[in-house]
Amino acid sequence: MKIITAPSAPAAIGPYSHAIHAGPFVFCSGQTPINPATAKLVEGDIDAQTHQVFANVKAVLAAAGLTLQDVAKSTVYLKDMADFARMNAIYEAAFAPHKPARTTIQAAKLPLDCRVEIEVIALAR
Repeated sequence: MKIITAPSAPAAIGPYSHAIHAGPFVFCSGQTPINPATAKLVEGDIDAQTHQVFANVKAVLAAAGLTLQDVAKSTVYLKDMADFARMNAIYEAAFAPHKPARTTIQAAKLPLDCRVEIEVIALAR
């Protein structure tokens, strides 16, 4: 296994790696809407937070030499399933035309009380 550290993603806030390259896959830890420049949660609605999450996911994938087009599976955690449609529109645009397998879960509590967290598994090249 190889540890992937993404310098342009927010620093890990716990004992975990940004991602692990294991076999043919890169397993990316869940990304929250933390602005890496300020190390603070992006304030605002689900749109602002989802855009920041995707910027962070892209930074982790880039550190592994990958893009969103290499993602095979994603898991989306939402604080409130009422935010699904707005998150989904941003999600669809971020991945287009690619459509990885996905699970979406409403979570009772997310880190720093954010509205969305996304983790991905990508196929390494």
